[in-house]
Amino acid sequence: MYHCSTYDEEDLMRAYRYRLLIASGLGLCAVWLIWAAPLNRTVAAPGPNATSGLSISFVGSIGGAAQAIAVDGTRAYLGEGGALTVLDVSDPATLPRLARLPLADSVNDVQVVGHRAYVAADAAGLHIIDIANPASPTVLSSLKAWSSARGVYITGSLAYVTDYAGLEIIDVSDPISPVLQSRFSVPGLADDLVAVGSRVYRGGGSEGLQIIDVSNPLSPTLIGVFNTPGFAHAAQVIGDLAYVADETSGLQIIDVSNPLSPTLRGSFDTPGYAYSVQVTGSLAYVADISGLQIINVSNPASPTLSGSYNLFGGNAVKVQVIGNLAYLASGRRGLHVLDVSNPASPALVGSYTPPDDVEDAHITGDWVYLADDVNGLRIIDVSVPSAPALVSTFGTLGQARNVWVAGSLVYMADQNSLQIIDVSNPFSPTLRGSDPTTATIDAHVSGTLAYIASGNYGLYIADVSDPTHPAARGSLDTPGSAMALQVVGSRAYVADYNGGLQIIDVSDPLSPTLLGSLDTPGEAQGVYVQGNLAYVADRFMGLQIIDVSNPLSPTLRGNFDTPGNARNVQVIGNLAYVADAYYSIQIIDVSNPTSPTLRGGYRTPGYSYNVQVMGDLVYVADAYGGLQILHVSEHRVFLPLVRRD
Repeated sequence: MYHCSTYDEEDLMRAYRYRLLIASGLGLCAVWLIWAAPLNRTVAAPGPNATSGLSISFVGSIGGAAQAIAVDGTRAYLGEGGALTVLDVSDPATLPRLARLPLADSVNDVQVVGHRAYVAADAAGLHIIDIANPASPTVLSSLKAWSSARGVYITGSLAYVTDYAGLEIIDVSDPISPVLQSRFSVPGLADDLVAVGSRVYRGGGSEGLQIIDVSNPLSPTLIGVFNTPGFAHAAQVIGDLAYVADETSGLQIIDVSNPLSPTLRGSFDTPGYAYSVQVTGSLAYVADISGLQIINVSNPASPTLSGSYNLFGGNAVKVQVIGNLAYLASGRRGLHVLDVSNPASPALVGSYTPPDDVEDAHITGDWVYLADDVNGLRIIDVSVPSAPALVSTFGTLGQARNVWVAGSLVYMADQNSLQIIDVSNPFSPTLRGSDPTTATIDAHVSGTLAYIASGNYGLYIADVSDPTHPAARGSLDTPGSAMALQVVGSRAYVADYNGGLQIIDVSDPLSPTLLGSLDTPGEAQGVYVQGNLAYVADRFMGLQIIDVSNPLSPTLRGNFDTPGNARNVQVIGNLAYVADAYYSIQIIDVSNPTSPTLRGGYRTPGYSYNVQVMGDLVYVADAYGGLQILHVSEHRVFLPLVRRD
């Protein structure tokens, strides 16, 4: 069984509340407490933060969570992680990609007006993009966010941007040079808004629906509030009614005929978490995490379910309905297009599923092999690093956690089993064999043996000399939960979560034995061994550097407390590259292991699980951000940190 502690949930939920993607199954109170914790921490602006002697720059990316959608004619503009992707939807069964424009941060919302797309991109703020040629979108201008831009709505020459700090009103009459009109502080972690006439209706999170008078754009005022029972994310206003996607409380229908005193007209408790709503005629289409809920609201006091579409493993967060088609931005499952001509039985027409919840990456030559959670194995051509291209996908049985490549074989730890996949033809991978004996979270292959970190079951060793029939050899139950490992010679170094670092003699694979251990102060999640030192990614305690010259008695040499939760680490020369969860990549100078120092960092759009360095390129497995490729070189750059309160 895969070990998942409350700290795993904290990382994912912080990343979600930060990126608008909640992992289904956690309650609202937990979500709020988890998100609230880091709000007063100093975080890096998108891209490189303060560096000393290093130049870190973006090269390319592929994939990311689909969390925003705008359809205009035969084009769909999809927020795909940290990029705006343009799809041709003239044939929804195929959905070919026309263009992908990387942006500085996670794309949370997009609205298309004429030949321009307006994008709310988290800390990067508002981007105005020329889409006159959809195959070649270009950024006309950007205006940095007050805090974290979550939603955008355009009326006339004004852009209304909802931000975690409040409401921004921006004059976009000159798209080359937008001008901030005002900033209005409003409580609540708002994800979306809509402007109708002289009023803005803002989904204010725990503060409910907020009604703001914007008749004077220079001086907006809050005129009404309705405290919904859940967490108000988005609203649509039709006549005197506001339809609110209220997370755990489903759809709330509010009478706003008197904006000073809005009242409840009706509600419908959806089975999941309601995040977005669009009303067309008498039907409300609700993106409800697990899929689409279609609700008949002809009688607002007593709405009823008309139909639903369940999305396995998805995170449906945005919906747009055009005619008989519903376009569902489904987080890690990409974009789904549904035929809703029969609301009682919506049917899938087509989908676009780029890499998203990437937990590991292994680079071999021009190929990157990704462990992409529920999407399985993804093979990416990175011969042109600025334009990585997906060449094939192979669905595994469980959730792909880790990938190891040896020759023409990929060994995939997919949580429930070890999958052995033949990639001699990367365009058409095939299954060679599997071992369902134990849980698999991480795998390391050396010669004819596969060493597997098996969570609560510790270390497991399999003979893979015949990949079609892997055979059990030996195992050792560690005291914690084996999350990652590295094998060097006859020793396996296991990051054992609350068991710290375990050093195991595997010279006899039939009978591995414990040599020594060191209980780290945090929760050991990743390990990398170089020489006599083991570098342990120790979650909320950052990087731990351990002397393993005497494996019977390892000792702590030094540590560095990273700002996030250290998930994994690779050491090249004197630099340790740490995948630091929602603080992305931290690069640490370990030339003096007793006193490591920060050399630089880079914030990716998502939540960094793993990192691999090849030459001057850094490949980041970025949950919700896909695969991110960075370039690192010696150069002195200082960019300011921004504080997000």
